[in-house]
Amino acid sequence: MSAAASALAGPGAPTTPVRRGSARVLPGFNLTLGYTLLYLSLIVLIPLSALLFKTFTLTWADFWAAVSSPRVVASYKLTFGASLAAALVNVVFGLLVAWVLVRYTFPGKKIVDAMVDLPFALPTAVAGISLTALLAGNGWIGRWLEPYGIQLAFNRNGVVIALIFVTLPFVVRTVQPVLEDAERELEEAATCLGATRWQTFSRVILPTILPALLTGFALAFARAVGEYGSVVFIAGNIPMVSEITPLIIIGRLEQYDYAGATAVASVMLGISFVLLLIINGLQAWQRQRAAGNSQ
Repeated sequence: MSAAASALAGPGAPTTPVRRGSARVLPGFNLTLGYTLLYLSLIVLIPLSALLFKTFTLTWADFWAAVSSPRVVASYKLTFGASLAAALVNVVFGLLVAWVLVRYTFPGKKIVDAMVDLPFALPTAVAGISLTALLAGNGWIGRWLEPYGIQLAFNRNGVVIALIFVTLPFVVRTVQPVLEDAERELEEAATCLGATRWQTFSRVILPTILPALLTGFALAFARAVGEYGSVVFIAGNIPMVSEITPLIIIGRLEQYDYAGATAVASVMLGISFVLLLIINGLQAWQRQRAAGNSQ
């Protein structure tokens, strides 16, 4: 019972202790779990089930022909290869950006911090058009590089650049809070014990932020695999050269080949799911290893 309630009840009134755990903001577990499963079913499970059911209308021969043609296989290699390259680049430079934003103070820091979220707010089509205007042969940057034989637009290079642009915030925003919460005393202790800067980073800082880096890598990779709007303008969309898998799916939908489109989409879904499972396994292994080292 609160102090105000005790004063109103009088000095002789019995006091009943209030259990802190009985007051909950949300309803009970069963109700909230039911709403959670219902929401996930409507948003995630039912659309994915419809995708698989549509794919099952094909025979195995038709399915294999739809997902294994040379043009589709080339798009797989470009989509997953460019996504992997973009995610790896952002792991390095995203960590650098997060490090600068957390560890240093400089004029315009808030503006730089806000610019990191720009790819989140910017429509992907606008991003693709902007990058094309910069990197094309007659663009502001491309015109200076084309005489040297460097082409960054309308080929695979443009795909990687567009994916780097749209996935940078995932790594920065995942690593940044971990760096902010890191204990500076451990770094100071390592320095006092004679550790070099590289030893301090590799043995003190990196184990702390590695799970966040893996999470940022997974988010960036997953985002890049499904990217369409920013890539379609700068890729050139040349079959067997710079054609991504989402464009293959869109093309089949425009031809009313819904089963073929869902077949290619289901392959992408399966590969992405396996890769994310592997990354989550690495994260769990890293956490167990860190917990074992701390003990």
